[in-house]
Amino acid sequence: MRSLLSVLPIRRAPRLAGTRAAQGGFTLVELAVVLAVIGLIIGAVAIGKDVQRNAEYTKIKNKFIDQWEQAYNQYYQRTGVVVGDSQTAPRIMVNGAAYVATGTNPTSGGDMAALVAAGSEPPPVCARNPEAGAMRSDTPYTVNVNDLRAYMTRAGIRMPPGRAEGQEDLFVYTDTNGAPQEIQVCFQWNRPTTAAGAGNVMVISGLTPDLARMLDQMIDGKPDAREGRFRLQGVTNATDNRPGLEWAANNTFGRGAAPSATTGATDAGNTRDEEQVITLTAIYKMNQ
Repeated sequence: MRSLLSVLPIRRAPRLAGTRAAQGGFTLVELAVVLAVIGLIIGAVAIGKDVQRNAEYTKIKNKFIDQWEQAYNQYYQRTGVVVGDSQTAPRIMVNGAAYVATGTNPTSGGDMAALVAAGSEPPPVCARNPEAGAMRSDTPYTVNVNDLRAYMTRAGIRMPPGRAEGQEDLFVYTDTNGAPQEIQVCFQWNRPTTAAGAGNVMVISGLTPDLARMLDQMIDGKPDAREGRFRLQGVTNATDNRPGLEWAANNTFGRGAAPSATTGATDAGNTRDEEQVITLTAIYKMNQ
């Protein structure tokens, strides 16, 4: 027997005049939450890129620059001389053997460094031809003569992995535009009063401005292109205690640009997204 309720007609409440059926959609609060989430995602992506880039720069210092400094020091410990110096008549000069071989070696008295005439400094030691403008032009590197890799191999020094086997002096990274860049290291001796410091130095070319600043910050504690062990090549070290100098240019300048030497660090360049960022050359003063 069916229930009485099942046979009775069901009456619906009448719709009030002037009302419309309920429509689905988002409230303002829901839209605000969605926009906030999107903003957080975009911010996280941007922060992630900066974290990734900083991690890559730290890797360049720890796995490449620092290891080349250690290789240089190991060469000194094993041979008693710096890279390319003469073991029978050491001068504590990078490629000092080449200087002795020229026949201009002072035989008695005086300061060895002071007696080296401008333009007769020992040639740099590299593994290949360096980037144009990175090294001194007076005594250029000679292929298969001042071979950095050959010196290290003969002394049994394990070199940093670098770019690949046989290319240990190179390191590839991407700049802020995502374009590939290549770092190269060489060693050379700078005479006294040389701009950017005297003595034995590691010459590091192919550094974007922000990478150079970060390396300087990690090595010297502040990004100063004139002071400390890590400096911009070609900048004279002031002797009158002048204030520090900012690194030239910035990552808004592209390859081939000519930013102002005094305001380039704060100027705005006009690089395209697909363009390589401008690169600088730094010197890193060695302890021996």
